Amino acid sequence: MKDYQFTAVERFLRYVQIDTQSDPQSTANPSTAKQKDLSRLLVEELQQMGVADAELDEWGYVYATIPATTDKANVPTICFCSHVDTSPDVTGEGVKPIIHRNWNGTDITLPDDPNQVIRVADHPDLQHQIGNDIITASGTTLLGADNKAGVAEIMDAANYLLTHPELKHGRIRLLFTPDEEVGRGTEKVDIQKLGADFGYTIDGEALGTLEDETFSADAVKITIQGVSTHPGFAKGKLENALKIAADLLAALPKNALSPETTEEKAGFVHPTRLDGNQDQAVLEFIIRDFTEVGLQEKELYLQNMLNDVLVNYPGSSAQFVVKEQYRNMKNVLDHYPAVVDNALEAIQRAGLSAERRSIRGGTDGSRLSFMGLPCPNIFAGEHAFHSRLEWVSVQDMHKAVEVIVNVATVWEERS
Repeated sequence: MKDYQFTAVERFLRYVQIDTQSDPQSTANPSTAKQKDLSRLLVEELQQMGVADAELDEWGYVYATIPATTDKANVPTICFCSHVDTSPDVTGEGVKPIIHRNWNGTDITLPDDPNQVIRVADHPDLQHQIGNDIITASGTTLLGADNKAGVAEIMDAANYLLTHPELKHGRIRLLFTPDEEVGRGTEKVDIQKLGADFGYTIDGEALGTLEDETFSADAVKITIQGVSTHPGFAKGKLENALKIAADLLAALPKNALSPETTEEKAGFVHPTRLDGNQDQAVLEFIIRDFTEVGLQEKELYLQNMLNDVLVNYPGSSAQFVVKEQYRNMKNVLDHYPAVVDNALEAIQRAGLSAERRSIRGGTDGSRLSFMGLPCPNIFAGEHAFHSRLEWVSVQDMHKAVEVIVNVATVWEERS
């Protein structure tokens, strides 16, 4: 790709200005209609590239095909996937991307809120970016690099492959999903329609990394039914559901078992929502561990803690409902070593040191792997996601494009 004029950054700057925030409380598919604004644009751009079958379905998924250029009949169909939605945690409306060119290694103060400072001491990966061009938001929104960097990189790689038909590769499918950030990114994927053998999400962090292991994840919803009565006549009768919920939250350990106190392979029990009144309260948790046994232990721990709290409220009761979200992709990928090996080779061919990592989270690839599409996660260059301090390097984005192209050619060569 020596003389190629990359388009990833140009695309990225355009995409991040489209608000695609998903909504965990919505029951619609997709959870917000505005996600389709970007998806429609992707279809238009793909069709302009010459991808005749690019389409947006009713659920907000974009499917497209880059035809094979190889004469080999046994090359697997590879899918590249990214999600269009951004996190509900921070607003994605009115994003103003800024390119800090030839960054000199000093802290980056974001102009629309000077309290938002990307400090080198807090972002160790920045130490490798001196002299590069860093893209940030302006301080009042997230940037949207998670995962519009991946979207832009896949689109640029598609452009490269379509304009370089001499490059030998098999059939390639592109998939852009909604609602990944609210755990529903693969809910309506039509695997048969997709028709791919193996896949890669482009949704990782640091340059050169490949993630082939994720958390296993469950959600827990606790509905507490208290005893409600008029507060003027409540003595000896009222059992306030909100106070019961507060007692449960207060009983959680302060120095363990939480996202803020764990790292590496340690899982957690994390409250994400509290809603209700004195009569009824709803508490929502996410439970994370790298093993299903670990998940079950944490859920039992939370259930027992709830039972202990309810002892003090004999008239009250609670429902404890567990919903599976996704499972550790490594359980599937270990059966298909070529999926990881070919990606590591593609990273190395881009002149990078390849590094396998575990994700303290999940991707669409977690669920796709269990749906029959083994699907590890390749870096997109995104950092500090779900925050106003989010950033991505132009140079890292270009390397991600190169890696995507390399993946396609490595599979063709090794088939």
